[in-house]
Amino acid sequence: MRGRELIEAAIAGNSCETNGFWVGHPTDEAKKIYYQETGITEYTGKSEVDFNIKINSDMIWLSPELDPRSFKSPDGTPMWNCFHEERKSLGSGGIFAECESVAEIEAFPWPDPGNLDFTNCLEDTRYAYEKGLAVFGGMWCPFFHVLCDFFGMENYFVKMYTDPEVVHAATRHIVDFYLEANRRYLELAKPYLSAAFFGNDLGTQLSLLISPDSFDEFVLPYLTEIVQGIKAFGLKTAMHSCGSIDLIIPKLIHAGVDILHPLQAKAAGMDAESLAAKYGGQLVFMGGVDTQELLPFGNSRQVKEEVLRLREIFQGKFIVSPSHEALLPNVPFENVMAMSEGAKQM
Repeated sequence: MRGRELIEAAIAGNSCETNGFWVGHPTDEAKKIYYQETGITEYTGKSEVDFNIKINSDMIWLSPELDPRSFKSPDGTPMWNCFHEERKSLGSGGIFAECESVAEIEAFPWPDPGNLDFTNCLEDTRYAYEKGLAVFGGMWCPFFHVLCDFFGMENYFVKMYTDPEVVHAATRHIVDFYLEANRRYLELAKPYLSAAFFGNDLGTQLSLLISPDSFDEFVLPYLTEIVQGIKAFGLKTAMHSCGSIDLIIPKLIHAGVDILHPLQAKAAGMDAESLAAKYGGQLVFMGGVDTQELLPFGNSRQVKEEVLRLREIFQGKFIVSPSHEALLPNVPFENVMAMSEGAKQM
């Protein structure tokens, strides 16, 4: 068993002799190295599919938001036009850095989901499906990050206390865009997807970026809407968040998240033993192979041993993958292959 069959078995909680493996989404610099190692000379969506197959990765993440060609506004503005040009170079926050008025939020020219063109992503998704890979897809929906850009991160967090109605108004527009965009995309892509995948980085190395109360008010309700929009298509939901998010995992489960990624191994409370003890059986875990120390600085034997250890801890509901999907070029190709081999060892 391999490819889509193996990933979907993990999602269903079925016992298998091996585990599914996803290499993640290496940076462009890392891809140049890895593609050369596998004899791939082109850099297209189909090339990424072929690369995953060559290294025995069982799945791939393909999202319209990974392709800048997907959003085509008539005037050439990007999907999220968050910055005043004069402020952009100063790094002093986005367009709403000093906003204290809901009227200003409402007057902003928010993007139109009708300007999305899914052609290229759908073509690559069909290709991956036909090649036997599980595809995790959909809009990435990083509304938390988009708000950080519009306000500036510090301003965004402060305005949760000083101007909550402004924060809610902006969040409503961004999430409504993503809900409609995802609905349109999933209507087309559902036959080829094993799960929908979205992400918002909510943790630091030690804890959440915002208080649990602020999460409950300004993030969780909107996150739940995204999950429920996915569930309406009968799809499993995978969520990405880096950092220490142990405090909110029960809330994510209650919201309907089925698969948690990437399990940042060195972050507080995100070690495999703790996660399995608290949430085993309630979630499929995807990730956990440490990218901070082990993958860049360890050897292939150590990587393989860690994969086998994680498999033993998490049992069947586990997809082997790095603890951050964006592998850097300092992760040797030998260690990438050690993850793959460890996942498939019987």
